[in-house]
Amino acid sequence: MLAWTVYISFIGVLAVLCLPERMVRATRAVALVAALAGLGLAVAGIARHGLDGSMTTIVKHVWVRGLGIDYYLGADGISLVLVLLTGIAATAGILFSWNIEHRAKEFFAFYLALIGGVYGVFLSFDLFLLFVFYELAIIPKYFLIAIWGSTNREYGAMKLALYSFIGSAMVLLGIVAAYVVAGSRTMDLFELAKYPFPESFQFWAFPLVFVGFAILAGLWPFHTWAPGGHVAAPTAASMLLAGVVMKLGAYGALRVAMTLFPQGLAIWRDTIALLAVVGIVYGALVALVQTDFKFVIGYSSVSHMGFVLLGLMTINAVGLSGAVLQMFSHGIIAGLLFAVVGRMVYDRAHTRDLGALEEMGLGRALPFAAVTFAVAGFASMGLPGFSGFVAELQVLIGAWYAFPTFAALAGLGIVIGAAYTLRALQKAFYGEVAESRSGAHPPLPPITLPEKIGAIMLVTVAVVVGLYPKLLLDLIGPSFYSPLFDGLRAKGAF
Repeated sequence: MLAWTVYISFIGVLAVLCLPERMVRATRAVALVAALAGLGLAVAGIARHGLDGSMTTIVKHVWVRGLGIDYYLGADGISLVLVLLTGIAATAGILFSWNIEHRAKEFFAFYLALIGGVYGVFLSFDLFLLFVFYELAIIPKYFLIAIWGSTNREYGAMKLALYSFIGSAMVLLGIVAAYVVAGSRTMDLFELAKYPFPESFQFWAFPLVFVGFAILAGLWPFHTWAPGGHVAAPTAASMLLAGVVMKLGAYGALRVAMTLFPQGLAIWRDTIALLAVVGIVYGALVALVQTDFKFVIGYSSVSHMGFVLLGLMTINAVGLSGAVLQMFSHGIIAGLLFAVVGRMVYDRAHTRDLGALEEMGLGRALPFAAVTFAVAGFASMGLPGFSGFVAELQVLIGAWYAFPTFAALAGLGIVIGAAYTLRALQKAFYGEVAESRSGAHPPLPPITLPEKIGAIMLVTVAVVVGLYPKLLLDLIGPSFYSPLFDGLRAKGAF
């Protein structure tokens, strides 16, 4: 059943392309139905999945017999959580794109193609198939930004594409090397995870594959595509880029690099943990001094993804579970922040400059946007009651067991995060200058119903997971005790 998340997304692409250009409302409706169907299937898949950490085979057929490549889709608790995230982010992104008029048919076709690729990555257990879906998810990003983006859109799209394809080339080289060393018989992830790759091979194969994936996750210093890409992207693309596309990198680093090369992980673990902590603190510090509202959120994403990568390097049950939960939490919260900044504020105020916004009285002109950003900001800061609190707390606890010094430095990133969030909230919505000059600006269009529905949906998810994280942790935690992670557990503190 979960395979239909992929199929429905691509069927949606074909359906949208078959509609006449003038039927914009029908195009939006078809895209929304496809996204909702994917979300419904994700929820149904979770409801049917057990809590024993097992992996369910969805479909497995021989694809290229001579090379040992199968069309192999499956799901464990980690996959299911990220598939659910994709369904939520896809639906919210369409609601926040309800104003798209320019080439709407092409926009939603690229959008659904990207979603289909993301679903495919999270469900693939054949490495070649995973790589194919990974590339399918990368290509539409370029067009969404280059055609419908704003500030420096061609530059942002090209930089993102180049970084993505360089990372992809590194991943492909590592996958092919592993395939050849293991005897050129299969691309099945379970079978390759059992193979005892020599330590000398893992020494260079692990960083090659891990960094290749982690480039897309915003690993410092390979993060520079992310802020510019976020700023240039249209709102829905920003939401997807931060919400699910960056998670592809973190997921691939966990699912492929850490699973296949546990000895290489043990060698490079401290180095990557250090880079993750640098990313947390650096991203927060740079966000603190930004004058462009969207750049604040862009660098915030780099900082928060650092927690994901730090959690992965803990190699203990608490930290790893926290890393996956942080993938989900950041996808929801960052998507909401980009929706407020890009759709609710920029599309109405036509500026992202915090100094200019300070004079516009947005707290009074757009009260729904102000309250939504405040709630999303508190969630991003890791306030108790929101999903970010549980996720970051688990990462920090796991990091304290593994790297006490790094855990303390990561905590500094949280403090700085509170500072830049409150600064952005005050300047954009509640500045003193805005209070005195608010009457000098014409009224702004009100927040639309689709935007309100999308915002309420994302806030609700962040609160529900924050108050009852067991919903997801019961899926995530047992997955690390499956045979797929035997090598990883042997090198960690489980």
